[in-house]
Amino acid sequence: MDSQILYKVQKKDLPKLQQLLTASFAEDPLYCSLIPDRDTRERLLPELFACDLSEFFENCEIFADSEELNGVLVVSDESEPYHVFQYFLTELKALLKTDEYLIKEDMSLKTFWNFILGRDYLNSRWTDQLNQRERLHIIYLAVEPSMQHHGISGLLIHEAIRYAQEHKLMISLETHNEKNVSLYQHFGFKVYGVMEKHFHLKQYCMVREI
Repeated sequence: MDSQILYKVQKKDLPKLQQLLTASFAEDPLYCSLIPDRDTRERLLPELFACDLSEFFENCEIFADSEELNGVLVVSDESEPYHVFQYFLTELKALLKTDEYLIKEDMSLKTFWNFILGRDYLNSRWTDQLNQRERLHIIYLAVEPSMQHHGISGLLIHEAIRYAQEHKLMISLETHNEKNVSLYQHFGFKVYGVMEKHFHLKQYCMVREI
C-alpha cells in the first residue's frame, strides 16, 4: 500500500506504537476474554504487541495519521508476492516468543490455554473462504483513546479504501467489538460472517467488495 498523506511508521517508532496499541486495546473484548485478569493483561499486552509488531515490520505495512502516531493502520496487501519461507519463519519466531511471554506472566498456564483455545480469534484464516487474493487485509486499526472522535479513524479507513479502489482490491477485516460494526458499515463494509467459539465472544468478519 502507498499513501501520500499518511506517515509510514518506522522501527524507531516501535515504543510509541506499542504504547498506542496497548492503550487502545486494554479493554477490547478479545483481550479481556483471553486475559481476564486486569493485572496480567496490563503486564502482557505491551509484550504481546511488541512481538506482533516485530512480525508486522517484516511482513506487513504500518501507517499512522502523522509522526505523532495518534492513530495507526496495519495492513497486508494479499495481492503482492511474498517470500513464503521468510513469512513463515517470521511468524514462527513471533509465535514462540508470544508463548514464552504467556507462560512467564501466568505460570498457572490459564492464559496460555486461553490463547490456544482462542487461536481462531487471533488469526485471519477465515479469509481463505473468500478465495480472493486481490485483497487488502486490515490487521489493526487503532486510535489513541484521548484522540478518538477527531476523525482519525475516518482518515485511515479512507486511505485504505482509496488504495483498494485504485488497485481493484477487496478489503477484509475482523473486529471483536460490536460497536465497531456500524462504523465499518458506514464505510461500505458488510458482515461476511460471525464466529463464536469456546468463548462468549463474537468475531465479526467483514468485507468491502471490489
